[in-house]
Amino acid sequence: MALRQSGVVVAFHRVTDGLPEDDLTRGSRDFDRFCEFFRDNFDVISLDAFVSRLEKRESVGGALAITFDDGYLDNFEVAAPILKRYGLPATFFVTTRFIDSGAVPWWDRKLAQHPGWMKWDHVRTLAREGFEIGGHTRTHADLGLLDGPEAEAEICGSRQDLVEQLGRAPVHFAYPYGQPNNLLERNRQRVIAAGFRSCGSCHGGTVTSQTDPFRLWRVPISLWYRTPAQFGFGVAARTA
Repeated sequence: MALRQSGVVVAFHRVTDGLPEDDLTRGSRDFDRFCEFFRDNFDVISLDAFVSRLEKRESVGGALAITFDDGYLDNFEVAAPILKRYGLPATFFVTTRFIDSGAVPWWDRKLAQHPGWMKWDHVRTLAREGFEIGGHTRTHADLGLLDGPEAEAEICGSRQDLVEQLGRAPVHFAYPYGQPNNLLERNRQRVIAAGFRSCGSCHGGTVTSQTDPFRLWRVPISLWYRTPAQFGFGVAARTA
């Protein structure tokens, strides 16, 4: 099943049994099945290792990197233990001003109960356990609309927040909302200037050794993929 010439970066948001499954939410049993499928059918590597291959124009054939966006508490409580059980690396892109807060973003306002965010102690624990922590702006700003000092504060500020909390600089960035119109080219350049090594979307398909790390496609594991097998056939079809 593993791809020969291309690799894939997958994106999750929430892993919880406390909410109905939707495009941002997978149940724990589903997530477990995906992790087992990833382990058995791909060379699962860290995003850092994946990007290092791209920087050297080396093959990412058959490689898969797992990522999460936003910083939901269930990433720590539910997803991380499953990842550890399978021995899988992952990167958590956190919206730094959501962490340790009661913020309820617009897309969660219709939920009966907000699932909550990680605390900084949770994020630090993930980092100590070997998981990668990446930047995702301070307030989940749309970098397709924001420009100038405000965009600079969101990008560089999130990096500085992580330096202050973790004691080291993050090296990977994923822009919020993740569609082609959610990142101005000027802001991509700001991501580069800030010192990040990659900039990930939340759309697209598989990537090859010729992919620009600052135009890194990610495949969201939404309800479009009802089963791991459907995901496998889907990414294979994208390379056909």
